[in-house]
Amino acid sequence: MDSALAERVRRAAEVAGEHADRAEELRRLPAEVVEALAESGLFTLCLPAAYGGPGFGPGALVDAVVEVARADAAAGWCAGIASTTASLAVFLDPDAARTVYASPATATGGVFAPNARAVRDGDGYRVTGRWQWGSGTQHCSWIVGGAIADDGAQLVCFFPASDVTFHDTWHTSGLRGTGSLDFSVDEARVPTELAIRVGVDGAHVEEPLGRFPNFTLLALGITATALGVARRALDELVELAAGKVPQFSSKSLAESAFAQTELARAEAAWRSARAYLGAELDAAWATAVAGDEVTVEDRVGIRLAATHAVTASVSAVDTAWTLAGGTAVYDTSVLGRCLRDVHVVTQHIMVAPKLNETLGRFLFGVAFNPAMI
Repeated sequence: MDSALAERVRRAAEVAGEHADRAEELRRLPAEVVEALAESGLFTLCLPAAYGGPGFGPGALVDAVVEVARADAAAGWCAGIASTTASLAVFLDPDAARTVYASPATATGGVFAPNARAVRDGDGYRVTGRWQWGSGTQHCSWIVGGAIADDGAQLVCFFPASDVTFHDTWHTSGLRGTGSLDFSVDEARVPTELAIRVGVDGAHVEEPLGRFPNFTLLALGITATALGVARRALDELVELAAGKVPQFSSKSLAESAFAQTELARAEAAWRSARAYLGAELDAAWATAVAGDEVTVEDRVGIRLAATHAVTASVSAVDTAWTLAGGTAVYDTSVLGRCLRDVHVVTQHIMVAPKLNETLGRFLFGVAFNPAMI
């Protein structure tokens, strides 16, 4: 991250951390956190420069989300979702993109899954459907939803928030503050310029972001959340261990040989995973900057690193929670929240363990579908 972005991220993370408890209670981000993320540009990190975006690469996205998620996983998750959704602007009609992203503080989000039906209606579509996991959609100005058109085309549609109905379904074990509830539309009118035809519409903007795969970006935002949660858990353990004397022991937890060994292993695994992801990202981004295509092999490399980073993060959080003992089981424990949050991260399709099957097929040279890699 450059110094200006780092300072904005620091300020936003501070606000997110201050309101983390309230976010859990509300089951969505408090207005103060939304405002801080918006003012810091953390909803549009992947918006093309042509539409007022910062022009940063995916490495900046990961760095920013890790830092915010360290303060509060829900805020980091929502920043990553909004920023990666903003990358879709490259496929929109330029005038439509300027309308949607009229302000660099605009938040967009939604679900790519084609859970709706889109019926042709003149120069647009009438769309009806319902989606799950609408992270942060309650604070979005525009919300995206995948649909299947009556001619079989797959679409990603942009709806103004006024067209969307929210359903109070987000009662979960973790990531409560993300507000990832169900949302739906009923006969929503979507003009063609706000409906991206997946696999058909190319980038209207000649920028590196237009050559970087969107599903890969989405996976990075999710992965960075896990890394941030793990970083917080390890830091919390170190702080706790200095003053905690386990029952039936005369020494602090920090003086325990077992705790020392396990912390060292978890720290090494976290740092290794972070570095591996950074190396894969840097190589692929250099390809995009040079004007070349990010290949399937490049994409597989990033997704391998991302899935591994989530696995390493879960292991680190589990280690921190276990070493903390009974202190960690209470609702007031930060480590308890880290445990709940990181295990919800693993359920997202972009980083779920089952992805390793697809990646393994590629490594074996067996035919596989790279569409969502």
